[in-house]
Amino acid sequence: MIYLDHAATTPVPAEVARSVYDTLFSGWGNPSSQYPIGKDARDAVGTARETVAAALGCKAEQLIFTSCGSESDNWAIRLALHQNRHAGKHVITTAVEHSAILEPCKALEQEGYSVTYLKPDKNGNITVSQVENALRDDTALVTMMLVNNETGCIFPVAEVAQLLKEKKSRALLHTDAVQGFLKIPFRADTLGADLISVSAHKVHGIKGAGALYIRPGLSLQPLIYGGGQEQGLRSGTEATGQIAGFAKAVELRCEHLDETLAHMAAIKAYAEETLLALGGVVRVGNGQAPHILSVSLVGYPSANVVTELGSQGICISAGSACHRGQLSHVYRAMGLDKKTAAGVLRISFGPETTKEDIDVLTIALKAHRDTRFPML
Repeated sequence: MIYLDHAATTPVPAEVARSVYDTLFSGWGNPSSQYPIGKDARDAVGTARETVAAALGCKAEQLIFTSCGSESDNWAIRLALHQNRHAGKHVITTAVEHSAILEPCKALEQEGYSVTYLKPDKNGNITVSQVENALRDDTALVTMMLVNNETGCIFPVAEVAQLLKEKKSRALLHTDAVQGFLKIPFRADTLGADLISVSAHKVHGIKGAGALYIRPGLSLQPLIYGGGQEQGLRSGTEATGQIAGFAKAVELRCEHLDETLAHMAAIKAYAEETLLALGGVVRVGNGQAPHILSVSLVGYPSANVVTELGSQGICISAGSACHRGQLSHVYRAMGLDKKTAAGVLRISFGPETTKEDIDVLTIALKAHRDTRFPML
């Protein structure tokens, strides 16, 4: 199998799987228990929190474990609006956010909130000036992803944080950094965001673990009431196996992070050069993240291409895995013409991706182009 869909999920290394197994098999105590096996589990969660927090660039007590990036996103929105419940009911976001942001924003509109959706330019970019022009006295929250999961465009989160500071805005800033964490350089303690969401399975952890960075000083409303776990903010017995796997994945990723990012950037450059040389393939957007390349085999429905390549053991996508074959809202917002939008393919890379993988993909796409008539 040639796996080129790392933006959807990432393979789990053996070391991560062993860490999860060891935790479940021999470290299965309840972290809230007082006897040794419970204390060992509690200490393991604490150590994992320190590992993930260090990689994110924050203190351990500023990091709360969740079940996934979507949970972190949803909770962050509610935390921010609770904090600013007297400031106003206006939210600024972008039209190209993950569904974990857009769907809660739609729900907020049903509750009487006003939401401004910033549209990207034809290359998929959002600017600080767009945020500035949308900012109002009653803006309570700006939520903007750090890296777009379909185009790889990096959004100006740090610059928006500076703008809010200069304008003395009461609005809080949240960023969905699921596609940015350990993919592009940033630190929570310097980025300027009040809330940052991350996920384990995008960095070789297992599914079922995420985290939310919360800036000190916020008035916090628990997501789940109960036994008081996670500083009383998210009660429920900790998912020790998932958390251990998250930490081990982060640890492994950080060991050679600079080399990993450079490798992915080089593979992306090679893929772009090779695929565009095919003819009939165009670049979509100008995303700078090293792990995502969006192209279009113009006129050839991407769902058909993805299915055919999948039967050959080549895994790519037609956009976010959440769309399940539906035309992406991201490409619609970018204003792509019908044939280009319908042919979009997202290719995303990991540390293990090779040039040979790209060569096999290129041959398969050429064969599809040469043996299939465009249907649009």
